[in-house]
Amino acid sequence: MDREHLADLVEAIAGSGDREAFASLFQYFAPRVKAYLLRLGAQDGMAEELMQETMLTIWRRAATFDRSRSSVSTWLFTIARNRRIDVLRKERRPEFDPNDPALVPAESVAQDDLVDAQQRDERLRAAVQTLPAEQAELIHQAFFADKSHREIAAESGLPLGTVKSRIRLALARLRAAVDDEA
Repeated sequence: MDREHLADLVEAIAGSGDREAFASLFQYFAPRVKAYLLRLGAQDGMAEELMQETMLTIWRRAATFDRSRSSVSTWLFTIARNRRIDVLRKERRPEFDPNDPALVPAESVAQDDLVDAQQRDERLRAAVQTLPAEQAELIHQAFFADKSHREIAAESGLPLGTVKSRIRLALARLRAAVDDEA
């Protein structure tokens, strides 16, 4: 088919919704568009779907075709290419899922639980201050600096058993202090 005949077919579709003109255009371009999409890297099923969408777009938007700006094939293959790009973009940026656990806000904490936690934290801080300095330092390194007992022993020069026993004693004192105040 020559350029003028193809342009006439598109104008017939635009003017009166000529189904025979569309059938001719579809028969001529559908295999070519699918082959083009396959060359662009689309899988067979995706190429078929994109070809169908492209031809549907031609049916719906035939009135936007302007033969003075481009040929039918240029217009049609540009639509097919743009459809392919849209699919690739959608794959890279999936649709928003409101049920995604990362997007669901954390459950709100009851105010009385929040107050209890704050009071418990205050009691714990006060209890840590009552510990002997060496035990308080070991607790700080083990729980706030996240160091292992072996690392603490190496840094402090104390035997590993001494570090463990002092931390155990400090934890027992903290537990007793916090439980007594509760």
